[in-house]
Amino acid sequence: MCATACSLLLYTPSWGQEASLAKSRAPHAKSASQPISEKAATCTTAFNMRPGQNLEYQLLDGKGKALGTWRYRVVKVGISSVTSKKGKATAIASVQVKSGLYDTGNNVLAQQDLTFFCRNDTTFTDGLSIINYDALESFNNRRLNYQATPIAWPNQPATGSKLPNGGVLVQVSSPSVAIAKVETTQRQRKVSGERVSVRVPAGTFSCYPVESQREVSTAARADLVLKNTGRQVDYYDPAVGIVKTEQYDNRGKLVQTRLLSKH
Repeated sequence: MCATACSLLLYTPSWGQEASLAKSRAPHAKSASQPISEKAATCTTAFNMRPGQNLEYQLLDGKGKALGTWRYRVVKVGISSVTSKKGKATAIASVQVKSGLYDTGNNVLAQQDLTFFCRNDTTFTDGLSIINYDALESFNNRRLNYQATPIAWPNQPATGSKLPNGGVLVQVSSPSVAIAKVETTQRQRKVSGERVSVRVPAGTFSCYPVESQREVSTAARADLVLKNTGRQVDYYDPAVGIVKTEQYDNRGKLVQTRLLSKH
């Protein structure tokens, strides 16, 4: 999703970029063909996603005006395992998703291939999903290397508990020199309250609120860093995923809302 308005460039990773990105964000796993004990298989799929499932989110500005729609299609669901040094197997259920951002005229603005996964009692969304395309718009025709950090969503969170940072770092370069680093990060994440009922176009869901500081930065060099910081509130249902997202600027003004409209 974009940070403010959705004046985004079309982004479709090349095969090399996508393969490199997938390696950086996916857990190291053994082949899914290897047996996994029932005890290890505590996680079946991220947010109960299933092959062929389609999800949609409405994007609204701070005044409720439509900006566009994010559409997601689940293309593959699988289970693999990792083995610790002590020989303990842990099941990892991964979900491959294709997504696209469409404007109000149904024109494609951006496309992403995402990987979600769950392990033990936590589901992880792809850090690439919060990338700020506006910050990349001035770097057309440059080399872009993506390093995504998954964003954790515990299945049974405790109010007040702190959650890890997540997001994506984009290294912009030319064939001969590094140009800039563009980073979108959610920091200081915490479960800010008990479960609440959240009504969106797709229905009513029982959600945990998670508050975080959303920071978008562009660093041309160590002593020249431009930052834009605001607050974000995500409402998520462990059985469904992210249901509603609110983004506020550094003055506390609502600038964008994202609502689950099809599930």
